[in-house]
Amino acid sequence: MLTRMREEKSPFDGRVPPLNTLRAFEAAARLQSFVRAADELHVTHGAVSRQVRQLEDALGVALFERRNRAVFRTPQGTALLEACGEAMGVLGEAVRRIRAPVTASPLVVSCEPTLAMRWLIPRLPAFRAMHPGQEVHLLAAGGPVDFERDRVDVALRRDDFQWDPRCHAETIAPERVGPVCSPALAKVLKKGGPVTLLHSRTRPAAWSHWNRHAREAVTRTGAAHFEHFYLSLQAAAAGLGVAIGSEWMVADDLREGRLVAPFGFTEDGSAYVMLSLEPFDADPRRGRFLAWLREAMR
Repeated sequence: MLTRMREEKSPFDGRVPPLNTLRAFEAAARLQSFVRAADELHVTHGAVSRQVRQLEDALGVALFERRNRAVFRTPQGTALLEACGEAMGVLGEAVRRIRAPVTASPLVVSCEPTLAMRWLIPRLPAFRAMHPGQEVHLLAAGGPVDFERDRVDVALRRDDFQWDPRCHAETIAPERVGPVCSPALAKVLKKGGPVTLLHSRTRPAAWSHWNRHAREAVTRTGAAHFEHFYLSLQAAAAGLGVAIGSEWMVADDLREGRLVAPFGFTEDGSAYVMLSLEPFDADPRRGRFLAWLREAMR
């Protein structure tokens, strides 16, 4: 039992003076003033003086020279101050390593499916790198948003519908669209040859809107219809025809050569907006995501 008690003896026993005396000494030695140390520690000047005197008595050496109401470190005081700084640095680093990271509650983002798959998801790692403590839960959905039922924080939508008047809305970027197709089919288009036009149920008027804004002509030899916008884009990459693509949704395909945009892109009069029932500036999570999204879609 006696051996065990010795093994469990505190490392501060006898070898290190009381920590409160070291704290008072460190502040006084660093600032070279008992008065300024008292202000920093929110105690009285007399309390600092007593703690320092107790430390000097325990060590058996003078740590300060006291002259004309001023204090100056002795060589022993300077040596102890350096040791205190090193010890506090080690303790601070250990606390930093073991302290649980502060994480924000997850941000639930609702986003149109095609934009989510083809633009947002590939860029979320960049957001997480900027804000490592912020988790994002992504829901793929389009049109009106039921924020309360689906527990959605923010929704990224194209402004082609009437949203809840309680919503706070921030415009992010204009929509820009244009015909996209495989590189091989682009050669046919450039020569004015006929192609199959690809349509989607979710954007049934995409071709007519583009024709009206771009005033270009594409000769068609047939048409194919798909349930979703992203399916028509996938069909275009596979060489099945020409689809109307959003510049945002085909950006990666254009860069990697899977798709080309023979006529470029034209604003179609719509825009992407971020919607929230709460003010963006009242919630750091919403504010961070909004600022990042604006920069990413600039």
